[in-house]
Amino acid sequence: MVESVYKVVELVGTSTESWEKAATAAVERAGQSLRDLRVAEVTEQDIVLKDGKVQAFRCKVKVSFKFESN
Repeated sequence: MVESVYKVVELVGTSTESWEKAATAAVERAGQSLRDLRVAEVTEQDIVLKDGKVQAFRCKVKVSFKFESN
């Protein structure tokens, strides 16, 4: 069996609608430039406030993808 190695990057996705959409934005954007995404883990959630009102939802997401050596 061949061993595999995966790289993990941390991203922050934002949305004015929900945490789910913020996480989805981060993963979908990562998928535009990274190949073979495997797992995404939401590690933090927060809300941006302005004048006491919600402006945006933010998710920190760790995304792993298969590491390819040359």
